[in-house]
Amino acid sequence: MSLHDPAGRPATIAQLRDVTQPPEVRLRANAEHWTASLYLRDISPYLTWLLLRTAISANGVTGLMILVGWSTAAALLIPGIGGAALALVMGQLQMLVDCCDGEVARWRTSSSPAGVFLDKVGHYTTEALIPVALGIRAAGYPFDGTTDYLWTTIGFALALVIVLNKALNDMVHVARANAGLTRLADRKEEAEPSQALIARLRRLARFVPFHRLYHSVELTMIAFATAIVGLIIGEPLADRILVTVLLPFALLALIGHFVAIMASKRVRV
Repeated sequence: MSLHDPAGRPATIAQLRDVTQPPEVRLRANAEHWTASLYLRDISPYLTWLLLRTAISANGVTGLMILVGWSTAAALLIPGIGGAALALVMGQLQMLVDCCDGEVARWRTSSSPAGVFLDKVGHYTTEALIPVALGIRAAGYPFDGTTDYLWTTIGFALALVIVLNKALNDMVHVARANAGLTRLADRKEEAEPSQALIARLRRLARFVPFHRLYHSVELTMIAFATAIVGLIIGEPLADRILVTVLLPFALLALIGHFVAIMASKRVRV
């Protein structure tokens, strides 16, 4: 890794990449979203380069990520395909800024528990607010009667299940810490179930990875595709079909995730 002055600015993009994108970052099996691996890490240094020319801290960049995430959910409250298209763009932007906060922290050697906490707040709240917004879209404007609250209730239920599913991973870390175990390495082998049947079911799920649909990026992509369908069959109907389908699959993903954790080495001494 190149020597650098944390208080200074990178001389080149190559130096910035060397310091802020070491192999242990680029090769993380579970912590890196596929959009980061596909293209965001290729362009994030250019935004990080600009951010390092300001006084903003790494935690300040994470704060920007949170605001972009909330704006993604708010965009879905705009009826029609325009709101869904804006949410699609904002979802990608959130992930880009999410790449940059860590890069700013690594360049300035300012990583901290507060930064990790704020990052969790950003992802948890965004991925809760998006399904709530989808429920409101399904209910339509204005709310005419009690039947409209069915769709907002489904949206809130979907948000709850998604947050619980995300929380399971953090519960594993808390459980291991309380048991005095070492921190988990970010390797795929750690998550592999020890029981053969569950391992086979987990491998089968990779062919139909519906459990990956509940990240903010995937949800905005699905919302945009639904909005296109809504141009044909009508927006409220398309949105209602979407949340109705997402909820049972989210429950299935939650149950499967719990079983996979219990069957893995992660919670074994």
